[in-house]
Amino acid sequence: MPHPHEKRREHDDGYGEPRQDIHRERRYRRWHLNPLEQHLVAATGEFVGTFLFLFFGYAGHLMVLDLSESTPGASRIMYIAFAYGFSLLVTVWAFYRISGGLFNPAVTLGLCISGQLPWARAPFLIPAQLISCMCAGAVVRAMFPGDVASINTTLAPGVNIAQGVFAEMFFTSYLVFVVLMLAAEKSKDTPLAPVGIGLALFVAEIPGVYFTGGSLNPARSFGCAVAAPSFPGYHWIYWVGPLLGALLASGYYRFIKLYHYEEANPGQDSTRPPTPEV
Repeated sequence: MPHPHEKRREHDDGYGEPRQDIHRERRYRRWHLNPLEQHLVAATGEFVGTFLFLFFGYAGHLMVLDLSESTPGASRIMYIAFAYGFSLLVTVWAFYRISGGLFNPAVTLGLCISGQLPWARAPFLIPAQLISCMCAGAVVRAMFPGDVASINTTLAPGVNIAQGVFAEMFFTSYLVFVVLMLAAEKSKDTPLAPVGIGLALFVAEIPGVYFTGGSLNPARSFGCAVAAPSFPGYHWIYWVGPLLGALLASGYYRFIKLYHYEEANPGQDSTRPPTPEV
């Protein structure tokens, strides 16, 4: 005859909990994403995040242009810069835990070149960003009145193509370097990196919106151009300029890492005052 407690030992853990539930919990705790699944989850974050960033950026830009008769020219530029800068700030803050919150092929390239993002992830993120920018442009065109072609990135009168390429290079290098130093380079400032990144785009958009259209991002220029559809003859500069900017920023980042920039100005993340050298 079985012992009266034998049945209980078969079906619970001695504390009244079924053994099957414990084993299921243990299996769940051991389960992790494999590398392919990690790339795919990150790609979904980039798709959704890029869509939201550009949807609100495009919609805000279009709204400002619709009200242009009652808005002075300088104020229009500021409002457009606000639309893209603060859309990026909030969206990066929401998505950086999922995919890094890149939303930009140039930023993606810069992180890969600087060694902060594996090259194997770029083929997943960049297509997601480009597909998403087209979706954002198409949704804005379908939902709101106004001509989507009017939010294309175009050069200001008097700005030639060479000037446009180099302007976009410097604008983008500023953004990419801020991403590298605040987000990729871990410090006490890292939790607030989305604020710095959004403000960097806002600052760069102030001259950028007027002189070049303020792309700093091939996806930003590509999405609305496809949705219009309307491509300026020099559309290629909004790919070449940002990619050159990513090379410039990541190259300087590698230089300061190679020469241990932390030693040039030590103690910046310390809560104690630096000890004076004797």
